[in-house]
Amino acid sequence: MSLRLYNSRTRALEEFAPLDGRRVRIYMCGLTPSADSHLGHARSMLFFDVLRRYLELSGYEVTYVQNVTDIDDKIIARAAAEGIPWQQVVEKYNGSFVAGLDRLGVRRPDAEPRATEHIPKIVELIAGLERLGIAYESEDGVYYAVRKWPSYGKLSGRNVDELRESVRIDGSEYKRDPLDFALWKKQKPGEPAWESPWGPGRPGWHIECSAMSWEYLGEPFDIHGGGLDLIFPHHENEIAQTEPLIHGAPMANFWVHTGLLFFDGSKMSKTLGNFVPLEEELRRYDPRALRALFLQIDYRKQANFTASSIDAATKGLQRLDEALAELTRRAGLERLDEEAAEALRAPARDDAAMVRAFREALDDDMNTAGALAALFAWLGSARTREGEAARSAARALYAAMSVLGIAPRLEELHARVAGGSDGGAVIALDAERLDRLTRLYREVVGERPNGNAAPEMVEAILAVRTRAREARDWARSDELRDALAGAGIALKDGREGTTWTVAG
Repeated sequence: MSLRLYNSRTRALEEFAPLDGRRVRIYMCGLTPSADSHLGHARSMLFFDVLRRYLELSGYEVTYVQNVTDIDDKIIARAAAEGIPWQQVVEKYNGSFVAGLDRLGVRRPDAEPRATEHIPKIVELIAGLERLGIAYESEDGVYYAVRKWPSYGKLSGRNVDELRESVRIDGSEYKRDPLDFALWKKQKPGEPAWESPWGPGRPGWHIECSAMSWEYLGEPFDIHGGGLDLIFPHHENEIAQTEPLIHGAPMANFWVHTGLLFFDGSKMSKTLGNFVPLEEELRRYDPRALRALFLQIDYRKQANFTASSIDAATKGLQRLDEALAELTRRAGLERLDEEAAEALRAPARDDAAMVRAFREALDDDMNTAGALAALFAWLGSARTREGEAARSAARALYAAMSVLGIAPRLEELHARVAGGSDGGAVIALDAERLDRLTRLYREVVGERPNGNAAPEMVEAILAVRTRAREARDWARSDELRDALAGAGIALKDGREGTTWTVAG
């Protein structure tokens, strides 16, 4: 069985095949860094990270491009509100988002282009559309004439006449039709601008992605990704801008969209008051547990983030971690990563059924929940193995967890195998306990957490307590044990060191 993906362009599940041999080209719509990001922004990146890993496991050469919209109305407004240059706004919020993705284990793109670095290509595309009679210059910019492109609406399935009824005319814009959208915005007083044939200005939101995907991947390319909310108008407009210039050929062969994130049944947003910055979520929960949560949900469906859902994901990940540590210990392995991927390409006989079920699930429109189920169904018999059978099982499990992006760091795994501190544990704390732990970290370590996750803060406090015990300062040791207990962390001292768990 080969990989099948749901293609939003055709509204069907299709067998995936690259346009160019074994080379796969993917373009992903990235962030517009004008405010704090949240977990909903990261959901698409988490899914495409798994897709990218699985394509590579399957022998494809993947080029993954993810843009940064580094100039738009919101960025300019934020710069004015904070009294800082617009470039500083971009670096502040994009830097925070990238740091969050790093901690979630999302691999960096092969290229991360920015709109302002590609003005010549943007101007070239706009000029091409103008020559075709699809774009026109007005008093405040250059607009795309939607009715000049008969195929407009084919991605979203929307009718142009119906769309016109729902569009409100903005009196500040000089466009001929309410449906028309800006390709180039002429400079207003105090705004940043770049030179163009239509005067100083800046690109519209949609044209930048057409330009950058073309610049880095060519046209057409294999997969264009993004959240479900980008289908209209963003992706619809990208198609309308690009396909007339490539004689109507599809801009991307597959359009793959991820579902939205809801928080206790409501879409995560600032206006509803349920907006939690990504940085805060990563302090409250183990990043791997957050990944595990999304793996349990069909990527195309709405994800509902609740305390019970993250708790279930945490417990499931703990089962995998414990089994991996036990198998590694039984196998006597010192190095686990060198040959791990081969365990999924050419599995041992005892692991073949699990590997087949794991890969069949991912081939079925990246059914990550099914892939996890295959691992859990196999754990019971696998974790009791010895010798070579344990060795192959450990490699297979580690490789599968790596494809899903939830494998523990090897140093954490080795610490667990050696019987030391439970450095690979996952943790979920409520807001009150997290606050207590953060305050304790500041008191004990003498610095701000600086984005550290709860497990890292626990480990840092335990290091101080270990030094106190080595100095036979039992009063300090007991004091830190009690303080951690107050934050929901239970300690157990033994001959081989101290382990910790989250109290019930």
